[in-house]
Amino acid sequence: MKKPSDLNVLIVDDYETMLKIERSLLRQIGFAHIDDASDGGRALQMLKSKAYDLVISDWNMHPMTGIEFLRAVRSDPQLRAVPFIMVTAESKTDNVVEAKKAGVSNYIVKPFSADTLKAKIESVLGELG
Repeated sequence: MKKPSDLNVLIVDDYETMLKIERSLLRQIGFAHIDDASDGGRALQMLKSKAYDLVISDWNMHPMTGIEFLRAVRSDPQLRAVPFIMVTAESKTDNVVEAKKAGVSNYIVKPFSADTLKAKIESVLGELG
């Protein structure tokens, strides 16, 4: 069983308020090591310089979208296995299918609670202690 306080999480969103909300929810669940990036390009650099146990990324970002970021992560042999949760305001089936094809680990629709986030994280990482 993994302890959230031992895991490194990277949250990626170009909306500062959403980063703060996600950071707060992750802290409620027990995560202590949370880094953030405001775009996929920066997030890729961070992933290459530090080992992360989980990436939580928004879909709608500029200049690199969440789906482009996911594809870049999955195409990199060093990063391909990193668990990746996509966050979006859209629950369109097409988006879910596209994210699944690109290799997303799970998918979460805004708005969401700490309980929902914990359940999604546990579905990807296993039960949290």
